Amino acid sequence: MSTHLLAAALDAAEQGWHVFPLRPADKRPALHGESVCPLIGDCAGGHRKWEVRATIDPDRIRRAWADRPFNIGIATGPSGLVVVDLDMPKQKSSTGTPAGVTTFKALCERTGQAVPTTYRTRTASGGHHLYFTAPPGVRLANSAGRLGKLIDTRAHGGYVVAAGSFTATGPYTVTDPTPPAPLPDWLHALLAPRQPSRTLVAVPSSSKASRYAAAALRAETATVRAAPVGERDSTLLSAARALGRFISWGDLPRSVVEEALQEAGESAGLSSRQCRSTVRSGLNWSIARNPQRRTA
Repeated sequence: MSTHLLAAALDAAEQGWHVFPLRPADKRPALHGESVCPLIGDCAGGHRKWEVRATIDPDRIRRAWADRPFNIGIATGPSGLVVVDLDMPKQKSSTGTPAGVTTFKALCERTGQAVPTTYRTRTASGGHHLYFTAPPGVRLANSAGRLGKLIDTRAHGGYVVAAGSFTATGPYTVTDPTPPAPLPDWLHALLAPRQPSRTLVAVPSSSKASRYAAAALRAETATVRAAPVGERDSTLLSAARALGRFISWGDLPRSVVEEALQEAGESAGLSSRQCRSTVRSGLNWSIARNPQRRTA
């Protein structure tokens, strides 16, 4: 099995895709985390995460896969890829929930586009990965649910499990060996970072208090955009709670704060629906606990 996985890793690297080892029969990176980094070898100058350590060097790949049957991760950002992940409903979910493949096909029909022909793999759960080459000079981030329910994308900061890998639920296999097509313009438009609303520039600045509020808004939204996977929702909630008091005090309109946090949360990879729910909850919590500022 190690030989088979080594061959699959080398094949991916030959296509210019940067690979790194995942745990055997698993989807999680096999590389050490920052908290246990020995600061030697690749990390002699400081801890290097999986995205940086992913490689197309065949000698490094042979050494990495020499002894253990590691699954194969493809770092999409360094590989110049955008991968559309069409997932399957969870077993405990409603039987009426459509699969990501179905939702994506409906999206294509609504936009008057054919389902793109491109390199495609079938995942262990029965979903599909559609590989596209990223637009030149553009840095797209991961997304979750932006294209529809059970549709995620992986770009900079993300990875996918390569064909040839396997888990307890099944193998990852190639279903269409067509070389990856350029990301269609219509998909790029849906995935491009959303420009901040002009209303953010028009935040009142006639007083020291409102200027401080505007600075807080910029700082909190920047923090949300930079939140790592696993901490995005909690970061968004904290930002909403921190900004709610400025609404209560009359320094920021609620519509401006909601729009700014919504844009930041979606840019970080959260779904539109999740952002709305988290922002509403955080703002309501904060407003209820911060009385209106008394006027002189």
